[in-house]
Amino acid sequence: MKIANQIKRLRSEKGLSQDDLAEKIFVSRQTVSNWENEKTYPDIKSLILLSEVFETSLDALIKGDLNEMKRQIDGQEYARFLRNSWILTIMFIILLITPIPLAHFLHWWGIAVYIAIFALTMYFAVKIEKYKKKYDIQTFKEISAFIDGKSLSDIEKAREEGKRLYQKILLAFCSALAALAVTAVTAFLFIHFLGQ
Repeated sequence: MKIANQIKRLRSEKGLSQDDLAEKIFVSRQTVSNWENEKTYPDIKSLILLSEVFETSLDALIKGDLNEMKRQIDGQEYARFLRNSWILTIMFIILLITPIPLAHFLHWWGIAVYIAIFALTMYFAVKIEKYKKKYDIQTFKEISAFIDGKSLSDIEKAREEGKRLYQKILLAFCSALAALAVTAVTAFLFIHFLGQ
């Protein structure tokens, strides 16, 4: 948030007119107007007086409302995470239901299309993994809490971290079995339909 917006917002929150603010910090109303319209910027003396009038730190005045900005950024990240999760889910469903039609209608070209769909699905899977790593969410409970916009307590977080190793081993085993099954079925279907 720019300092001009900060001054305007904080002045409004205090219920001060430009004249009132100018009087409190010993400048003209035109000077305050110029600050708010980004024509000029306050000097250090004026910044100190502004922080006293607005009862805020210089950091908060200059840098803006960091908590609000962080919330907006986190909200955008959360929205991207949800959007990418839905795309991944849809791509995975498409990946499961397209081998037969692709093999039947496109024959060998169907394999190329299927590989393209697989690559796109993996792209979104990698994006989801990056979110999980960035926000340190691995277990189902951690992901559920993140999606609900909540965070786990330190004790709950420690418990979930203890479960990660077991869940990773189980997930790797189940993923390998699922991949093997999908590969076998897909190979069988492609060979069966291409052989006709």
